[in-house]
Amino acid sequence: MNLHQFRFVQEAARRNLNLTEAAKALHTSQPGVSKAIIELEEELGIEIFARHGKRLKRITEPGQHVLRSIEVIMREVGNLKRIGEQFSAEDSGTLSIATTHTQARYVLPVPVAKLREVYPKVNISLHQGTPAEVARMLIDEVAEIGVATESLADYPDLITLPCYEWQHVVVLPAGHALAKKERLTLEDIAQEPLITYHPSFTGRTRIDHAFAQRKLQPRIALEAIDSDVIKTYVRLGLGIGIVAEMAVRDVSSSGTDADLVVRPVGQLFGQNVARVAFKRSAYLRDFVFKFAELLSDRLDRNLIARAMTGHVNDYEL
Repeated sequence: MNLHQFRFVQEAARRNLNLTEAAKALHTSQPGVSKAIIELEEELGIEIFARHGKRLKRITEPGQHVLRSIEVIMREVGNLKRIGEQFSAEDSGTLSIATTHTQARYVLPVPVAKLREVYPKVNISLHQGTPAEVARMLIDEVAEIGVATESLADYPDLITLPCYEWQHVVVLPAGHALAKKERLTLEDIAQEPLITYHPSFTGRTRIDHAFAQRKLQPRIALEAIDSDVIKTYVRLGLGIGIVAEMAVRDVSSSGTDADLVVRPVGQLFGQNVARVAFKRSAYLRDFVFKFAELLSDRLDRNLIARAMTGHVNDYEL
C-alpha cells in the first residue's frame, strides 16, 4: 500500500464517490484512481466501497474504518511536511488563511501587514468563502488558520477559540427620519426596508432570531455578503442597512462627516463572537502562532498549543 492509494480513496469519499471528479481534483485519470482503489482493497482483503457495476455506491462498514485511519495517516504526513518546512526555513513559507469577506476586508489587513513586518519572507494566501467553506478548507488542509463568526465551532475536526466580540449597527442615510433617534427599537427597524447580510453570513442568524422572538416580520429589500455593497444601496435610498460594526469604522456615529449615520444595535441583536480555527492535531508553524496572536491579544502561543492537544476547548472573552 502507498500514499497515492490513500489519497485516491480519501478524494473519492470527498467527491461523493464520483471517481471522475476525484481524478480531476488529483490531476490524474479516472481508470488510474479506480485501479489504485481496487489494488488497496485486494491488499487489505476488504471492500472499501460497495459497487453497482463500475460505479461506487456507498462506503462499506470496514471502509469507514479504513477512511478514518487514512485521515490520521494523511494528517500526519502533512504534519511531517510542515515540520520539515519549519526547520529548514523557519522564517519563510506560505501562510494560508481561510476567512469570510467581512473578516478579510475589515479585520485582517492590519494583522497581515504586521506579520509581514515580522516575517518578510512569508507569503500570504487568502481564501474567501462562506463560514462552512472556511471550515471545509481547514479540514481539507487548503488553509492552516480560519477566521469567521458562524459555523466553525460546529465541526468536531476543528479546534476553535473565540477571538473578539462585535455587534451589529444600523446604517442610515443622513436625512432619514430614524437618524434623529439615538436609540433604535426593533419596531423602528422592522417598519423600514432592510438591506443586510445573506442568512449564512456575519451574524445574520442573530438578526432573524431577534425579530422572530418579538414576532416581527422585517422587510428584507436586499441581501448581500459584502458590507460595502450594503452601504452603497443604503446611499441609493433602497432602505436602511444592518452591518457589522467593523465595516463602518470610516463612518462617524454622529453623521457629521458624510452621508451616512450609524447607530449601534448590540442591545437588540446581541453580541457576536468571531472565532479562530485550526484543524485538530495539525502541526502549526511559528508564523501561524504569531498571526493568531496578532489577531487578538486574548490569543497566545501557549493557549493555542494547549487547545491543539485537547487541554483547552474554549475560554471566556
